[in-house]
Amino acid sequence: MSTPSDPELIRAREACALLGISPATLYAYVSRGLLSSRPGPDARSRVYLRAEVARLAQRKRAGRGAARGAAQSLDRGLPVLETRISLIRPDAPYYRGRSAVAAARAGATLEDIARLLWECEDQDPFAAPPPAAWPEPVAALARDATLPPLERAMACIPLLALEQRQSLNAAAPVRREVAALLLRQNAALLVGTRPDARPVHRLLADAWRPGDTGFAGLVRSALVLCADHELNVSAFAARVVASTGAHLHATVSAGLAALSGPRHGGATARAHALLQDARASGAAAAFIAERWRRGDELPGFNHLLYPDGDPRGAELLRQLRERCGDAPRMRDVEAVLAATAEHSGQHPNIDGLLAAICHVHDLPASPALVMFATARLTGWLAHALEQQALGTLIRPRARYAGLAPGSER
Repeated sequence: MSTPSDPELIRAREACALLGISPATLYAYVSRGLLSSRPGPDARSRVYLRAEVARLAQRKRAGRGAARGAAQSLDRGLPVLETRISLIRPDAPYYRGRSAVAAARAGATLEDIARLLWECEDQDPFAAPPPAAWPEPVAALARDATLPPLERAMACIPLLALEQRQSLNAAAPVRREVAALLLRQNAALLVGTRPDARPVHRLLADAWRPGDTGFAGLVRSALVLCADHELNVSAFAARVVASTGAHLHATVSAGLAALSGPRHGGATARAHALLQDARASGAAAAFIAERWRRGDELPGFNHLLYPDGDPRGAELLRQLRERCGDAPRMRDVEAVLAATAEHSGQHPNIDGLLAAICHVHDLPASPALVMFATARLTGWLAHALEQQALGTLIRPRARYAGLAPGSER
């Protein structure tokens, strides 16, 4: 019997052995979206991604002992702390009990979501306009168009902390005002302009497509849908830093640093590249089919927390079709969506739709990441405020697996 040539792919028998299940259960896992499969070396066989199978096996082992369960929790396993900020459900992420998808459809802005997540009640931390000019230590960096967006923000935000006299003020209203200013400043830094009193989605949209109100509406929805997603990598990093009592600028810097990794924020660039490559191939369906046959990933599709499809991606896709259904570049997107559904059964996720918005409007990949980073800062700040209100330090223990003291080398 032939075996997969790619070491990252395994046959059904090996997948069943790793998971401790029968072939029937394996096929049920695929139908439920817990695993994906692709054609094997012959027409009747299927192969599976080794990493996906191993990750599912880890999750199955979680709970078989406190130490093991805690260790497995660090990769989308068991919950590790309580939060009142957001809840992930199959139909939508929920912000303090309110559907993010419903909020996007209803016309909510990122500022509206910030007021909700930060529990502002009657306070409007965005009421005061931001300063008209950058502080002198920041001005040159903030205007430097040669710097990539994340790097420009990461360079400037620590310097902005030096100018913020209230950075360590513990009063909740003051902290919310600091957070609101940070939200505006970060957005402006990411697009290389000055902060102002416009809604954040207009500031971004006008930087890329001035005066295009339909495009601004897509950006608004994207920001709302990306504002928080429970304990994702960058939110957890920001929350750990916040637990030390560090100021909000430090927590935002931690979130941006985590987001800069290719396995987190880099997902939008890979999804954009997939759309660009499919267009360049001249035959998107064949291009996707060949990638899938080789065992290559399809960035911008699938989400482990949404086996039936990412509702954030579905909502943005609905809006993008409504606005740009007849656009030539939308046909590229539709071709990739159709081919991916046919060959893999996977649905587009939020990274894929942020990339699609850029592709359809003939923008480079960077605005997709900028939208994500602008929005997600709202959640980082909510987690920071919640963690510091608790007053506890996040300090997990490690289970040592190295050489025992005194052992012979």
